[in-house]
Amino acid sequence: MNVKTIVAAALLAAFVTPAFAADEFYVVQDVKTKKCTIVDQKPVDTTTTVVSPSGTIYKTRAEAEAGMKTVKVCTSD
Repeated sequence: MNVKTIVAAALLAAFVTPAFAADEFYVVQDVKTKKCTIVDQKPVDTTTTVVSPSGTIYKTRAEAEAGMKTVKVCTSD
């Protein structure tokens, strides 16, 4: 009985944990096209770079959209 409970809890945690990870949004710019976008994971490659002030991490997509309007390299397109 205890093993079933542990397995059930582990499976539940496996499905719930990724949902909590999407609480981060970044304003990034493509280095070739100079186009700004919003992503839900911090870029790890060199094709995009975080351009929000001081690498700001936004809690919601709406906050990131508002933040993107204040970034000079994004508004000069």
